[in-house]
Amino acid sequence: MSRTIEVCLTPALLHLYNIENSIVVVIDILRATSSITYGIDNGAEAIIPVAHVEDCLAYADKGFLLAAERNGEVVAGYDFGNSPFSYTKEKVGGKTVVLTTTNGTKALHMAQERAHKVLIGSFLNLTSLCNWLKAQDKNVLLLCSGWKDNFNLEDTLFAGAVVNVLRNDFTHSDDACVVAEDMYLMAKDDLRSYLHKSSHSHRLAALNIEEDVQFCLRLDLCTAIPVLEGTRLVASPLTP
Repeated sequence: MSRTIEVCLTPALLHLYNIENSIVVVIDILRATSSITYGIDNGAEAIIPVAHVEDCLAYADKGFLLAAERNGEVVAGYDFGNSPFSYTKEKVGGKTVVLTTTNGTKALHMAQERAHKVLIGSFLNLTSLCNWLKAQDKNVLLLCSGWKDNFNLEDTLFAGAVVNVLRNDFTHSDDACVVAEDMYLMAKDDLRSYLHKSSHSHRLAALNIEEDVQFCLRLDLCTAIPVLEGTRLVASPLTP
């Protein structure tokens, strides 16, 4: 039986998809899944996604790094937020990070409730992720985290990139795949210019973190594929 690939454009639509036997790839390009990928690639032992800022406090005395972001900004009193530049080897190598973000960690928890397996995707690990998915005998759902349950451009663009790479290996089964791939093909030669149209790009620009945005659009900087095992995101043992 041929495998299918689908795109869920926002977590608000996730209930419409049967994912019990599917691999769900959670996407939050600006910036959670990019930072998670970079952190795991840089030797973080694990990243624990939690839903609420207050949930981080349960880990306060366990030697973990605490990372909290809301509306694009670091929450006061926490070690850092979700800038990829906080997830360097020097800062996270050999350590466990507890992370909560506005959109990405929420999508992770929603996916985990029903999915066969949950992975993290970003432009930083696009090729490794697609090679891993090709090797599995499972349907795939690309879950865009969006912005507070609304559609966004950057996550959809990445979903389109995955669809494009996997188009000969999976059957497209929804119109969202078509839209995502068409958008990606339109934007791929200059992703940053295209994303100047996006609402979240404007939010981040107001925070003066353009460097973060450009970093998150870099292709194949990493080979790690973060996978959710219990409460922890760790490097997939099948990472090349």
